[in-house]
Amino acid sequence: MGTLNAIWRLSARALLLLSLTPSAGSAQGLPVDFFDAREATVDGVHNALFSGLTTCRGVVSAFLARIEEFNPVVNAIITLNPDALSIADDMDQQLATGNATAPLFCIPILLKDNYDAVGMNTTGGCLDLAGSRPTVDSPAAAAFKKAGAIILGKTNLHELALEGLSVSSLGGQTVNPYDHTRTPGGSSGGSGAAVGASLAVFATGTDTVNSLRSPASANSLFSFRPTRGLISRAGVIPISYTQDTVGAMARNLKDLAAALTVMAGIGYDPNDNHTALAPQEARGRDYTAALAGGSLSGLRIGVLEGFFNNTPSPETTPVIDVMASVLSTLSAAGATLVNITDPIYNAALISAQLDVQTSEYRELLDAYLSNPQLQGDHPQSFNDLYTSGRFLVIPAQYGYVNAAFTSSTSDAAYAAKQRGITNLVTSLRKTFASTAGGLDAVVYPEQRNLVVKTGSPSQAGRNGILAALTGSPVVVVPAGFSPPSDEAPVGVPVGMEILGLPFTEAKLLNIARHVSDALGPVRKMPAFANYSVEVRGYESVPVITPNRANIDAAAYPVGRLS
Repeated sequence: MGTLNAIWRLSARALLLLSLTPSAGSAQGLPVDFFDAREATVDGVHNALFSGLTTCRGVVSAFLARIEEFNPVVNAIITLNPDALSIADDMDQQLATGNATAPLFCIPILLKDNYDAVGMNTTGGCLDLAGSRPTVDSPAAAAFKKAGAIILGKTNLHELALEGLSVSSLGGQTVNPYDHTRTPGGSSGGSGAAVGASLAVFATGTDTVNSLRSPASANSLFSFRPTRGLISRAGVIPISYTQDTVGAMARNLKDLAAALTVMAGIGYDPNDNHTALAPQEARGRDYTAALAGGSLSGLRIGVLEGFFNNTPSPETTPVIDVMASVLSTLSAAGATLVNITDPIYNAALISAQLDVQTSEYRELLDAYLSNPQLQGDHPQSFNDLYTSGRFLVIPAQYGYVNAAFTSSTSDAAYAAKQRGITNLVTSLRKTFASTAGGLDAVVYPEQRNLVVKTGSPSQAGRNGILAALTGSPVVVVPAGFSPPSDEAPVGVPVGMEILGLPFTEAKLLNIARHVSDALGPVRKMPAFANYSVEVRGYESVPVITPNRANIDAAAYPVGRLS
């Protein structure tokens, strides 16, 4: 057996060396036709690379092939990185010389198109920002590059991340890969749809109210919203100093933890003073190690009753049924469930009374757009952008954007809301501490109903506002699916949020791991994308053209404010 293993290792090494020798098979002589990118993981990519079964160019080409095949359907990606293949070639040279040591070496990822990354424009999905060119990487993009990840491109989003429908004037409407009549959640819906359809290993997003967790829930993905201050938000188109965070979504928890490890490793950033609040042990840890050990037995899990819609309907009943099954499973696994009935936990009322985006948006956007590190053809201010006629604001947002023209952080109403947020933080901490025996986490469905149809006025029924205002960490886990239908052959995904106290990301990841183990395999691939795609050699990265024609002009007019 030892002799066979030695022969196998020699053969694999020979294959790798052979693959790095130019031949007539592809543009660079690299065999690229045997890596299947479906459901690919960090470990899976590395196993294929380091055993000599593929090359970095082969990995990138496999994802490019899936993007060419499936992105025209889901419309998840706005642009591809023109340097992706040349970066892969450089990494193949590192691989050949034994220098492939970075933790995310040759892992193809996507960035939501509100992250600055040199070499690609940062558009926010907005026509008026189509020429906006950053000259400095956001800290998150820089951290991923340093970790060896290859940024494949940028994903569509709800324009400037202001809603959850994932439709934009530049990128068009992204559709849900599980049900093409529905939205993918949002605002990070392009990232969610792309990862759900295996167009990258994982992707980043931002979250001001629900925007990372909504697409994770709607695309059967894991995601995290970090504690405010754990990860720098600099170099990302802002909305709210109080509510904005950045994070990632992935198809499995280990990849998600790897992304968090890299992003939290940015550490203190003087361009985001909230990062001064993060303890060193939260910044520098390996979050993948947090998945080991522990159990559900003995944990005390709060269930926020006010975040459920228990009125049966075709849109709510699937969520009711999935969550009932999850809670039963948690109880059977030894967790103690504690019903939390405090009326303060009403997502709609919290959002209506305490959301501070309109007071902070204009000032932050002015600062971002006027930064000299942002070059190219772009508006210089909030006022320039929203008087250009080159933007999309859905009817439900007219009041929001119009209010932002005049609202500011000096308003008395803003100060009152901040006092209310302080009270909400205190109430949440009290719920954790004063409940008999204390709580380890609280859970609730990310959305009280299935993700809405395209053309809807808003992404109704989401529960993300509690974490957004209190700065609390959340991990999202796939919880189940609605029953299959003609539109949704495997059903529509349903996700659950697990919320904890500040800087308990490691604990939440561990709980999420055991929840997922107890539920058994939940994630399914979208039926339309569940086949391997023939991979060819690419001489250059293909050009992706977003489908702006699929915007419902009546529902989502471009360039109009009331």
